Amino acid sequence: MISADIVDLSSDDEEGSNLKAVKLEPDVVGAVMLPKEHTKKNVIKHEKPNTEFVSQRFDENRSPNVLSAGQSSSSILDQVPSPADDSGLTSPSPLCPAPVCRQFWKAGNYDDAVAAKVTVQSSKGHLHVHPMFLHSNATSHKWAFGAVAELLDNAVDEIPNGATFVNVDKILNARDGSPALLIQDDGGGMDPEAMRRCMSFGFSDKKSKSAIGQYGNGFKTSTMRLGADVIVFSRHVNNRVSTQSIGLLSYTFLSRSGYNRIVVPMVDYEYNKASGKMEILHGKEHFMSNLSILLQWSPYSSEAELLKQFDDIGSHGTKVIIYNLWYNGDRRMELDFDTDPEDIYIGRDIKKIDTLCASKAICEQHIANQLQYSLREYLSILYLRISENFKIVLRGKAVLHRNLADDLKFIEYILYKPQCGGFVEGVVVTTIGFLKEAPHVNIHGFNVYHKNRLILPFWRVVSYSDNRGRGVAGVLEANFIEPTHNKQDFERTSLFQKLETRLKEMTWEYWDYHCGLLGYCVKKQLRVTSSSQIPSSITVPAGTENPHILKQCFPVTVTEGRERARGRSEQCTLEAQGKSREGVCNKRKADVLVEDEQSVRANQPKNQQAIILLEENRKLRAKCSDYEKRKEELNLKATQIRSDVREVKLEIQRLLDELKSMEAVKVEGIV
Repeated sequence: MISADIVDLSSDDEEGSNLKAVKLEPDVVGAVMLPKEHTKKNVIKHEKPNTEFVSQRFDENRSPNVLSAGQSSSSILDQVPSPADDSGLTSPSPLCPAPVCRQFWKAGNYDDAVAAKVTVQSSKGHLHVHPMFLHSNATSHKWAFGAVAELLDNAVDEIPNGATFVNVDKILNARDGSPALLIQDDGGGMDPEAMRRCMSFGFSDKKSKSAIGQYGNGFKTSTMRLGADVIVFSRHVNNRVSTQSIGLLSYTFLSRSGYNRIVVPMVDYEYNKASGKMEILHGKEHFMSNLSILLQWSPYSSEAELLKQFDDIGSHGTKVIIYNLWYNGDRRMELDFDTDPEDIYIGRDIKKIDTLCASKAICEQHIANQLQYSLREYLSILYLRISENFKIVLRGKAVLHRNLADDLKFIEYILYKPQCGGFVEGVVVTTIGFLKEAPHVNIHGFNVYHKNRLILPFWRVVSYSDNRGRGVAGVLEANFIEPTHNKQDFERTSLFQKLETRLKEMTWEYWDYHCGLLGYCVKKQLRVTSSSQIPSSITVPAGTENPHILKQCFPVTVTEGRERARGRSEQCTLEAQGKSREGVCNKRKADVLVEDEQSVRANQPKNQQAIILLEENRKLRAKCSDYEKRKEELNLKATQIRSDVREVKLEIQRLLDELKSMEAVKVEGIV
């Protein structure tokens, strides 16, 4: 592959579109000007068959007002020192200037003259990507923590490549001491070509069905949402050949330099086994031109400082540094690093728990509220499952994984098989129950995951005015629907609407027949719904006669069943006004959920879904039994070891006593 000196993030809608060579103005890269001696054309190849891109002339990349300043357009190669003068190259600028506007939602006001220019080039109408797109594309993230999660997804996707951690921390900008955000992992890293695809739009190398990332857009949207500029360091090993790359995506550089298309300066190194050193790739002239831009617009003013960033990466891994972080409307930094030294907050006034009443304090301390402003709380539930060998480290302290299903009581499983066009799209088992803090918290909703990643936390599918649904929460993994690009919502398809309808029904059904467990008055008796009464939004498996909606639910454990039995007794007490308590309870017992294996098997034709879950329960019980046996064996071994230790101690004591007696006899003999 022939690598260009600057990566051009142009659209690749047409194959075989050839563009012109990049040219820079003298004031863009540095103060040193050399004669025009090295004008060349450089080709960028993407991993798309028969598609080549040659960089566009800079007189088409810069706005008309920049070119009209009387400066001559010269090749980018003319802006670098000659090989004889490259020793100790440093940035000519003492500071890397921050963007003009530091508030994210106002930073899209690019130069009107530049923005108004039509940038369709060549006879084939090849469309360029304007720098304004970096900002407008990032506005898909309304929530800053959603952007952080996107970057963590990249690290989690590297677990199959050996990643064991991702570190999120605050560091200081080496130029001006301002806060910057660090995200680093020890995954496989990126080779130069992979780095270019990462910096470009619409490329994704993630072919695994379990991979979270899939659109090839997350890195650009997330980094530009958090700060105006990002620099990436990555080291990769392939066939025992080690490479390391540095790339800069800078909204500040593009806007202050007057570009009307997105370009990304990059430098690449490869380890030379013969010399035992890292050597530059793709020619020294190309390398030096990009390096000079990096040194002027990055936090590092010398090549030595840039290379020092690889010291803690190891043999492979990636380090992302986002600087010139955005401010909010109150002119405070959006990411708050000061409130808690072990956490990152979103800049806002945190309510003081001590000043709230008891009920409001419980709600405020619940994770459903804390995840909105605490990154540690959000990251603890970001993934449904996490490898024991992988750690998320936030500001030097590991984030403890939290399973939201553990925060529920009176748990039940409900099986749902969404259908579209007569075909089953998937099988979803929803865990539903009351929050442990219920009824003291005014919180409810479902936590919906997609491919192990949390998309909708505490999604409120119902609204209530009479407490119906209060405290009901659930957890499910819905892989049959697609998330939006920012992974904070789902595409509004018919399958999504069916899921929303079904979750509403689950909430109301669960509440109606279990609210007595929380002390509320039960308004409905458990009923059996015939197929003619089932709403059209609920899919009935073929071959099922007279299906029972609530017979999809059954207790998870014997303990849950006992708790529910006590709850039903309380319900009977509440409803027994003017009736015989025994008669009401007997009626409830006749209508309740199937709670033992014998009853389920007697109704096998009508309750196939419960049979499936019961079989899973049986397997889990078998595993539990095995664990208990192993526990007993280990206890026996421990007891035996303790007994042996005691015997050894007694033997040691006996030998010591014998030794003392022998020494005493010896002393008497001498006397």
